[in-house]
Amino acid sequence: MTIDGRAATAKQRPRAGQQIVVRPAPPPPTDAAPEDLAITVAYEDEHLIVVDKAAGMVVHPAPGHAGGTLVNAVLHHFGALPGEDAARPGIVHRLDAGTSGVMVIARTVVAREALMRAFAAHDLERAYLAIVVGDVRPRVTYETLHGRHPRDRKRFSSKVARGKRAVTHVERVRALHASALVRCTLETGRTHQIRVHLADAGAPLLGDPLYGRPPKDARLRAAAEALGRQALHAAVLGFAHPVTGAPLRFETEPPEDFLAALRALE
Repeated sequence: MTIDGRAATAKQRPRAGQQIVVRPAPPPPTDAAPEDLAITVAYEDEHLIVVDKAAGMVVHPAPGHAGGTLVNAVLHHFGALPGEDAARPGIVHRLDAGTSGVMVIARTVVAREALMRAFAAHDLERAYLAIVVGDVRPRVTYETLHGRHPRDRKRFSSKVARGKRAVTHVERVRALHASALVRCTLETGRTHQIRVHLADAGAPLLGDPLYGRPPKDARLRAAAEALGRQALHAAVLGFAHPVTGAPLRFETEPPEDFLAALRALE
């Protein structure tokens, strides 16, 4: 950092009218390699990128997924990204591999820190569309604790004695054959939160391989098998721009496999 062209000292206090220049350190090297993979970009500027993540794409490299991830694709298309974790540069939130929809990725240290604060404070708008097996009330809010399942460490549960607060607002959009299309608005953002709340309420997501089970109804079972993933789409993401403060809001339509499941159950 310089003040009026001279290197600043730790004890120096700037005065009104002085020119301050800050040059952030470059992003650390990443273990993820750039890959020329197709992604859908909804918005980009010098500070952030908003993408419509495809279902089936893992967000960042992890055991069993060294490549082919969203991070690999973004590094190819946009170059270096900030972050302390070399496998997850730019990532401030995640979507499960089987979940499609809108995500934001930071391009600068300043944007990353501001976005992480916004997600930690739940100071944004997040809404999902989902197809549930069975039915839910027209409007219902699930407010529970959220923690690891006591017997299966890969799963989470709302039926725990200790955990973090989790709140999901659910609105039934329309009834389907032995199922329903619902809109879920997150007040908090825990891992698998929507999947857990709906499954624990007796209405698991269609096709959910972790929290659901193959439906007995033949029509539901056929729709789930054709979909091949949980019927969950991150439809809306709204937040204040991490640098300018301008309101940003992005809404994406569900992909064709989700729409095909809807048509099969209408």
